Amino acid sequence: MSLNALNTATAGLQVTQAAIGLVSQNVANAGSAGYVKRVLTPVAQLGNSGVATGTISRTLDAVSLKQLRLETAGAAFTGLTAKVQGQLDALYGNPGSAAALDGVMNGFTQSLVSLTTDPTSAAARASVVSSARSVATTVSGIAKGVQDLRTGLEGQLGTDVAAASALLTQIAASNTKIVGATGNSSGDTSIAELLDQRDQQINALSQYLDVQVSEQHDGSVTLLTASGATLVDHGAAASLAFDGRGTLSAQAQYASDPAARGVGTVTATTPAGARIDLVATGAIRSGSIAAAISLRDDTLVQAQRQLDDLAAGLSRAASDRPATGTAVSANGLSGFDIDLTGLQAGNAVTLGVRNAAGVGRNLILMPTNGAAPTPIDPSLTDDPTALVVPVDISGGPSTVAGKIGEALGAGFTVSAAPGGAAGGLRILSDPARLTLTGASASVTVPTSAADTRTGAGQLALFVDAGTGNGVFTGSFEGGSHLTGFAQRLAVNPAVVADSSTLVNTTDGTKSGDATRPQYLGDALTNRTLTFSAASGIGGVSAPRSATVVGFTQSVIDARGAASAEATQLDEGQTIALSSARSRFGKESGVSVDEEMSKLIQLQTAYGANARVLTAARDMLDTLLRI
Repeated sequence: MSLNALNTATAGLQVTQAAIGLVSQNVANAGSAGYVKRVLTPVAQLGNSGVATGTISRTLDAVSLKQLRLETAGAAFTGLTAKVQGQLDALYGNPGSAAALDGVMNGFTQSLVSLTTDPTSAAARASVVSSARSVATTVSGIAKGVQDLRTGLEGQLGTDVAAASALLTQIAASNTKIVGATGNSSGDTSIAELLDQRDQQINALSQYLDVQVSEQHDGSVTLLTASGATLVDHGAAASLAFDGRGTLSAQAQYASDPAARGVGTVTATTPAGARIDLVATGAIRSGSIAAAISLRDDTLVQAQRQLDDLAAGLSRAASDRPATGTAVSANGLSGFDIDLTGLQAGNAVTLGVRNAAGVGRNLILMPTNGAAPTPIDPSLTDDPTALVVPVDISGGPSTVAGKIGEALGAGFTVSAAPGGAAGGLRILSDPARLTLTGASASVTVPTSAADTRTGAGQLALFVDAGTGNGVFTGSFEGGSHLTGFAQRLAVNPAVVADSSTLVNTTDGTKSGDATRPQYLGDALTNRTLTFSAASGIGGVSAPRSATVVGFTQSVIDARGAASAEATQLDEGQTIALSSARSRFGKESGVSVDEEMSKLIQLQTAYGANARVLTAARDMLDTLLRI
């Protein structure tokens, strides 16, 4: 009986000693990132004759760990979004300051007011030129900053994808080690350490992309993307790659067609050799990688479009003549007369049509010189829902009516407007089939930057420096001239060289004639232009009608609101992440107070087992002396 007591007390001492060692380990790692509290579960031996050390397990709360990873990915997404939105907002300057976008625009309009008051003043003309150059420089500078941000995100994507791929490999290696160590009772502590290590690797991966974690019966885990693509399966991991394109331009945009894609994409190569485009499949929905993709391909592309629309508005407000159709009817047909004199490639003619069912839609006639792409992408026009019909006008003004009629097809009649201007057209339709509800166009008057004597107020004040200082018309010859126009915006060199062009509409214009300065000022502040729906100002499904100055303010307001919203979302997500960490720490972290309380209990148990061992020894000594 004494021998049984001796063995039992010895086993009790061993278990208590192991438990004390585990408490010591917990306390020592109380502040270690990723460390999960360990507990020792003793096992009663057969016949209750003693106790064995049993197993060492982690007090892991799987639900709070899953939430922690979800919030980690969300915080990485909102954090990068808020950072870039703030950087983008800073490009526009402090609203109201002289150097900000609205400040230079206000300075420009004020200079035109001053010139209207005194057209003979050389100083006033010089002020207009200087202010116009400030506007062009500011707009192009912001646009360049937008592309710099996109280029920076392209570089960050390469770094983040490489880091995520390395973590996938490490997680697969941890799977192999854990499976190999499972079942080895002497390796309980090492298994717990491997599990902690793997959890930290998955947590680190969550900063880059959101993953679904599924535990397997052998102790390994399987990692899947949100769309179900397998990233890690037991000891095998997919490799991630990013084919970055270096410096990005406004024309470099994402496309599912690799031949048309101008930016990098994230590709996963499975162990079996299959390749999956994670961007095209929408597999990455959170984390820094998803944020960088969204910012690069959506947020900053839209910001560029806003600037391009603003640059186009500045140019066309000064150089274009608005043309609005006059309703007419003849021979049972109805439609509009519209003056398209001087129509140039890119001067879109918008026709409102309504079918017999009452469904309305815009039809855009896009004049070309024969080198425009077919079809023309509606998203590159003012109305992405419109039907865009190219019209080849390379044959000259005399062919315009015939070409438009040919493009419109049956159901329409196109002819010269009786008694109208030389370029006037009459466009009619059969109301039984289609009803024309409107007709409008913006016709560019100057044919070149040097064409400053237009005989009217129109002047090519702003030109496209990327096309040899060409007049901007919105042409699609060789591609969309609108895309990236903000970076190429410049003041007409002919106006810079001779500021009298701001006043002289003809060679015989009197020096005090305020016609052109008045026209330019009104074009910016009073004339309503159509800005594309793709700019996202006031919605993404319909064009925006505003003055150039009004559109500028709308862009600034939208940018500030987007930055503030991103900051608020990030602050909220930071709180959510902090709460998730707190919950995980409460459930699975080490509480020093609890460990100290447990240590006192273990000390008492150790002392009791020691006393039993001492008593058993005394009994044996007494027995041997008999």
